[in-house]
Amino acid sequence: MGNYLYIFSDPYFIRAVINTGIFVAISVTLEFIVAMVLALLINKKFRGASIFLAIALIPMTLPPVAVGAMWSSAFAQNGWMNSILYKLGLITAEGKIPFLAGTEWQSLMLIIMIDAWQVIPFMMIILLAGLQNLPKESIEAGYIFGASRFTVLRKITMPMMKPSIQTALILRIIAALQVWLIIVMIYGFRRIPVLVEEVVYYNEIVLGYYRVALAYSVIVSIIVSIVAIIYLKVSGAFERGSEQ
Repeated sequence: MGNYLYIFSDPYFIRAVINTGIFVAISVTLEFIVAMVLALLINKKFRGASIFLAIALIPMTLPPVAVGAMWSSAFAQNGWMNSILYKLGLITAEGKIPFLAGTEWQSLMLIIMIDAWQVIPFMMIILLAGLQNLPKESIEAGYIFGASRFTVLRKITMPMMKPSIQTALILRIIAALQVWLIIVMIYGFRRIPVLVEEVVYYNEIVLGYYRVALAYSVIVSIIVSIVAIIYLKVSGAFERGSEQ
């Protein structure tokens, strides 16, 4: 009990909960919108769509350690991002951009952008698979009856894609709640505290706090379970399961 009281009184716990909540809300929303747009584009099967898909999938194949190392070197003061901007003439040698020196909010937004770069292909593949399995007769019927593309998308395509959308969102929400490695690779511990990072911090960095890390793990597990149950309840997955 004392370990839980210690956690709840730790100011980093509140910051970790807030940062994790912000990360989940913004990253999942952004990634879903972009992934849906890309899936719709690729589903049109334009010339070069297969090449575009192959290139888009590259970030998804990289492990989080590699992503963290790559972007950590990119955003360092003398990293390759500033080098590219300098070569393009957008900055001077003395005017290098301190990407990692922003506020906690700015740093969190940067992490969200990096995470989106890696995760959007994952959501896109799930949504694309859902699109390709839709009955084309239903969509064509919408056009025959004079519906616009937006109306067909909103009233026919999206409702029929609901299972794929639910799968993509629930998997992404659970994964987003567990983010930590990329943050630590780029900023180190406790610069942008999130829940799973605190588990690792007390388990690996602070000696003698194993029981606190264990209590943190229990709290994170409960939070992930509650969020998953709430989402499934709101999305109506339980009702459909009972009907079957």
